[in-house]
Amino acid sequence: MDEYEVIASHNDWYRMVETAPFRRVERRVIGCDYGAAGSTTRAQADLLGRLLELRPGKTFLDVGSGAGWPGIYLAATTGAQVLLTDIPEEGRRIASRRLRHQGIDGSVVAASGAALPFRDSTFDAVTHTDVLC
Repeated sequence: MDEYEVIASHNDWYRMVETAPFRRVERRVIGCDYGAAGSTTRAQADLLGRLLELRPGKTFLDVGSGAGWPGIYLAATTGAQVLLTDIPEEGRRIASRRLRHQGIDGSVVAASGAALPFRDSTFDAVTHTDVLC
């Protein structure tokens, strides 16, 4: 597949992850329903938040965030501010809606992990779960 076919495929995936059957499965397997497109569990996300020492006053970048898992969850549970990045528009749309709906301090930017538009030392931590699968 070329780059545009991959993006279209991901957009199709993010539309599917919002369906009721998918969200039921996700709640049983991962422990919550953020439209995860990967396999990071809630317990693993909690460990990641602890290891990165995320807390209020900290800012982290979630590269390849898709629909927002686990970045939004980590921001909600730790109080840290999150900046979510990804290419597929559908995943970013879902993530933006979830940030607003949950009142999470964060934003979503269209950016590739291969060419991030941020200066060094902008973030206290960086996550990228399920990106290199």
